[in-house]
Amino acid sequence: MMPLIEGIKKSDSIYMPIPARISAKEKLTEMETLFTIDLPHEFRLRHKPGQFVQLSILGVGEAPISISSSPSRSSSAFELCVRRAGDLTNALHRMQPGDLVGIRGPFGRGFPVDHFQGKDILFVAGGLGMAPLRSLINQILDLRGNYGRVIILYGARSPKDLLFQSELIEWAARPDVELHLTVDNPDSNWENSVGVITNLFKEVKIFRRNTAAVVVGPPIMYKFVIRELLNIEIPKGNIWLSFERRMKCGVGKCGHCQLNHLYTCQAGPTYSYAQIEGLPEALG
Repeated sequence: MMPLIEGIKKSDSIYMPIPARISAKEKLTEMETLFTIDLPHEFRLRHKPGQFVQLSILGVGEAPISISSSPSRSSSAFELCVRRAGDLTNALHRMQPGDLVGIRGPFGRGFPVDHFQGKDILFVAGGLGMAPLRSLINQILDLRGNYGRVIILYGARSPKDLLFQSELIEWAARPDVELHLTVDNPDSNWENSVGVITNLFKEVKIFRRNTAAVVVGPPIMYKFVIRELLNIEIPKGNIWLSFERRMKCGVGKCGHCQLNHLYTCQAGPTYSYAQIEGLPEALG
């Protein structure tokens, strides 16, 4: 069994949460808040972009949440972008810096960062999908010389629903990042694209044989984005997706995350399209 958090003994239970403290809280949108979580000083969260943790609140319950911060910027603290969507997330949004939560993990398989080296990276994010992608984007930007072009396509319902807006401004200002935004419902100040995220493919020139595409967003988005990627002949093994929405227990016991014969919390939540092509549970 692999140790889950550096400092935990291998004999410790994978079901036992580590007490952790909320050290900062930043409201990003009407529905999403960014929480900074501090682990006890003897622990470090050695995660990879695309992995998730199980966050628990005593007397309320537990839920899987993807890690939003980059491993290249983390020490004993990490960040979670959380949408208010149920009992646990509503309870978390009411909590304040100094309050305690429980943390298990990290769990799952992250994105293959080493495999991406030397390639152009095309990120396609829809809505809350930017939360886990931010971890990977910032790690690649911190190791910028190891990668080719960085192209970010990001879509949301409206301008006010775009996450990490200060970072979007920073990315747009970088000469080594190509950022393209779209929304479904623009306001009077919106100057970017309007419509579905696949419209943004017309705005970029992609060199298919040297591009890795990383796609995270709502389920309905996947089939249309994959169709676009296949149309421009990006190899199926270079198209990567996340299925973290299926998580529940995190350790392969409940079966909630099963895709055919695959337990997503262990074999995923990141998969190449080549690995899940033909599984109706994945994209159905």
